[in-house]
Parts: sequence; C-alpha cells; structure tokens
Amino acid sequence: MSALQTKPEKSSLFMDFARYFELSIALTPAQRRDVFAVRYRVYCEEFGYEDAQSFQDKLETDEFDEQSIHCLVTHRASGMPAGCVRLVCADTQSDLPFEAHCGGGLDSEFFSGRVDSRSKMAEISRLCVDGQFRRRRGEKETRFGNTDTLHFEAREKRTFSLLAVSLFLASAAVADLLRRPECFAIMEPFLPSILRRTGVSVRRVGADFDYNGTRAPYYLNIDEARRKAPEEIRLSLEAVTAQFARELAQKPVQKVSRSSFDLLSFATPQLLA
Repeated sequence: MSALQTKPEKSSLFMDFARYFELSIALTPAQRRDVFAVRYRVYCEEFGYEDAQSFQDKLETDEFDEQSIHCLVTHRASGMPAGCVRLVCADTQSDLPFEAHCGGGLDSEFFSGRVDSRSKMAEISRLCVDGQFRRRRGEKETRFGNTDTLHFEAREKRTFSLLAVSLFLASAAVADLLRRPECFAIMEPFLPSILRRTGVSVRRVGADFDYNGTRAPYYLNIDEARRKAPEEIRLSLEAVTAQFARELAQKPVQKVSRSSFDLLSFATPQLLA
C-alpha cells in the first residue's frame, strides 16, 4: 500500500494524492539538496523571509539541520520536489527552534511538567510547499512573473490542498519511528485550522509572536493523535510510517549527516524487530 493510500475499495482525495505525489525521507545528499533548494525558492526567492545573498549555492540551511530528519514530497510525473519538512530532535545542549523564537511567550504551566522529557521531544519545522503547487485555480502568475512551467490536470490540482497535511503526516511518521511523540510546531494561523478539518487537533501552547508574520507555538502528541484521528488519517499515517520503515531498511543511512545517522540508527532496529 503506497503512502497516504487507504482502503483500496474507497476512492478518496488521499488515494488521488498518492497517485500524483510521493513522500520520502531525505536519506541521500541529492535528496537533502532538493529539500534545501525548495526552502531557498520559498523562503528566499518567493517570500523574502531569509536573505538570498546568504545562500550563494541557492540552498537554504540553518543551524538546526544537523539535528533533523528531513522529508520530501515529490511530484511523480515531473520528478520535481513539491515540498519539504524536517523533524528537529531535542537534545540537552540546545533549544528547539520554537524555544529560541518564542522566548517568554510560552505557556509556563504546560512546560513545567516536561523538564525531563527532552528525549521524547521534537519539532515539526520548515514545512513549505513550492509555489507552483500552491497557486489558486486559474492563477498563472506569481509576483515573479509567469512560472507556470508545469501543466496539471484538474483532478491533480484537487490534491494540492493535501500537500501541507501530507508533510505534517510525514514528520509525524518520523517522530513515531524515533519514539518522540511530544511534537511542537510554530504555525501560521491557517495550518491549525486545516489540520483540525482533517481530524488532527493541535494544542496552542503560547502567545502570538511576530516571526515573518503572526505565528504561535502548538503541541501535538503523536500517540494521542493516532488514537483520536479519523480512520482515513490514521490509516494514512500508518501507511507513511510503514513506507519510511522500508526506506530505512533498504538504504544505507551512512549517506546522511552524522547526527542524522545517530538518530536513524536508533530507529532502524526498532522497526525491523
């Protein structure tokens, strides 16, 4: 069963998504370059969140990448990376991105009981979708001009709304494999609403703050979310997790960074047991 595909007899938007897009863990240097290239196009060229001059190789990276597992979603027909996300794993030596950016705006009561749980914590971070897969119906131009180099059929375009959700599920699957159920994310206002409409509830754990626009920190427990999610979401998450387990079993993890190797080498024996 391919990732995000549920019951074979049940035609759904999720099954259409699996026909047009593929989720994967970025295990090789080439896949990681694809991740960083998507981030450069979105964060530097399209929105100007980061200074393009700081990334002469057109690959947007930061200090959290080495303690992260990265995921890609790829458009099957063209082979073009359509989006990416990373799971940043907490350690005792450094903050997670949300801790660094939210400062005193975090819910102190919520976090007071989690002082000793950093080995179970991670952050869903740098979730982005390439602009060609975000345009509204009939929209041919972006503020950079006509970039419509791909042509999509109507049924295919219907699945674009699932790109952000699919990346969120991919990062949740990685968190599940690494046994890090305590997940956090800095989100724009629209994403919690989209997740709730699909049956995934996230809890706000801090105040709004300005970081390239209005953002807020949110919390999701992967185990709880799986129990409460609608059947289609639960089966989709299970399918993605199983696919990632196969990828880890088939590809040598030595091709990723040393810190990612350490994380994945912990996960792989648990998956194959």
